[in-house]
Amino acid sequence: MSSQTPHKTTYGLPKPKAAYLPTSKDSPLYANRELYNGIAKTAESGERELVEKVIIPIRSAKAWKVPKGHVCRIVAVEGPQVGDLNIWNLHNPRERLWAARTRQLHSAHVSVYDRLWSNLPFLRPLVTITADSLQERGQDEWGGRLHDLLGTRCDPYVDKMLSGEDNDFHCHSNLTRAVLPYGLTEFDVHDVLNVFQLTGLNEHDQYFMETCPAQKGDYFEFFAETDVLCALSCCPGGDLSMWDWGEGGEDEPEEKDMVSCCRPLGVEVYKITNEKVLDGWSEPQPVRYSTLHGMKMPVFEKN
Repeated sequence: MSSQTPHKTTYGLPKPKAAYLPTSKDSPLYANRELYNGIAKTAESGERELVEKVIIPIRSAKAWKVPKGHVCRIVAVEGPQVGDLNIWNLHNPRERLWAARTRQLHSAHVSVYDRLWSNLPFLRPLVTITADSLQERGQDEWGGRLHDLLGTRCDPYVDKMLSGEDNDFHCHSNLTRAVLPYGLTEFDVHDVLNVFQLTGLNEHDQYFMETCPAQKGDYFEFFAETDVLCALSCCPGGDLSMWDWGEGGEDEPEEKDMVSCCRPLGVEVYKITNEKVLDGWSEPQPVRYSTLHGMKMPVFEKN
């Protein structure tokens, strides 16, 4: 939990405090740690049942459903690999992950107890992060951190602008194909959570990406607060150790290099079998803002 009191620097000046701090200790911004610790411990206690398992091939994507009250785990099944994650309300895809606001409410890189929030006019946690095997590995020497909300998915439009080449190997394209069977389109693909991705800002305040440090068996897990549809792309850049714009031709080694650092990702969905673990939990509801943005309703339309 963040403190509302600025800390003193070595120069005696106060550090700036976080801009988005609730005034109530009961704010839904803060996860109930006892509850979510209990959910995480079902992995060790055996109080969860595997109900679905998905393997996402390299340079591709898949979509799947997670019912509310279930746990979803993303696994680096063969070694380091970045995954671009989209989340929607299963029953209303207009409600979806809002990466920018989540970044403001929590941090630019998320982990256990952080919540992934939905867009306006809904504004509620779609999922809460319950486990992260990489949580204790901290930041690298350049200030890079894991599970990134700073950047977004790679896409063919930016690639064409930067390299001059048409290239289909992108997370945006992967996610577009993955959601078509669910009645969604390219317009529904949105800013992502980059799972297992190590990023930061350099001395010029520019976005950088470094090689993914995940190892075989590492995982990132979240609890579904409502029924959600998820889609995950195995980034065509793989572990980002060889990424570049453009894909390279037959006579260029870049394409083979990019493929050589790509690995599949696994997805596991679990049902919690001990109902007592979820005692006190209820599905979060959208924020109840009840006025009309300053507009007045005609008298005859008022209830």
